[in-house]
Amino acid sequence: MADSSSRARALGTRWLGVGLATVLAVVTIGLAATGRLTLFIAPESIWFACAGAVVVLLGAIWSFALPLGAESDHDHDHGIDEDETPRRRTLTLVGTASAGVVATAVVVGALVLPPASLSVDLAMSRADAGGTLFAGADTPQLGVADTTTFGVGEWSSVFATASRPEAYDGAPVTLVGFVTPGESDSVNLTRMVITHCVIDAQPAAVPVTIDGAEYGTGQWIEVTGTVKADADGSLRVLPESVVAIDEPGDPYEY
Repeated sequence: MADSSSRARALGTRWLGVGLATVLAVVTIGLAATGRLTLFIAPESIWFACAGAVVVLLGAIWSFALPLGAESDHDHDHGIDEDETPRRRTLTLVGTASAGVVATAVVVGALVLPPASLSVDLAMSRADAGGTLFAGADTPQLGVADTTTFGVGEWSSVFATASRPEAYDGAPVTLVGFVTPGESDSVNLTRMVITHCVIDAQPAAVPVTIDGAEYGTGQWIEVTGTVKADADGSLRVLPESVVAIDEPGDPYEY
């Protein structure tokens, strides 16, 4: 009985360490191979994540050279009174089991749930959570840039911070994003912009003058048109064509 109990503890310890790490490493490499890792991190970070996953796999392979239970060979009870040892062991067991359940649930979720982009609800909930996206950008520098390369994130910054909005009047745009509610005669074309990973994602939006009832919230569209500077200094997009599309393979801007 004691041997079977020790073996079970050893297997549990190895699963919490090597097992979970190996599964996450395999998931990471699999997502990278299928082009879906960009749903979680910026493209320039993929090489780092994959390199880390490979290191984890090599460490996991090496760890199997250790006999089962070698992780517990060291005596952790030095200096502990005999009366305290059972209580400490019970607390350690409860803590380890709880952490194991949570960690296992995360790993199982990564395996079972299909990768998905950040939801429209999250974009709308974060829309007013902070300041203007990219606030503090150098407006004069943006004014001389090739605006034909701008995405929703760059134009969102221009719309919010331009000191000479008339300089952008008539600028051509071709933008892709999803619809979120706007003013009565327009909708917001929205994209989630991430710097490193989805944790730091922020929504960026520009107003597009189209009938809000024509496209439902969350519908991805491609808008081709021009920027319009109104008399009050505000900017909006006047579309020449609007095409409903499927969510792109890489739904974020960076």
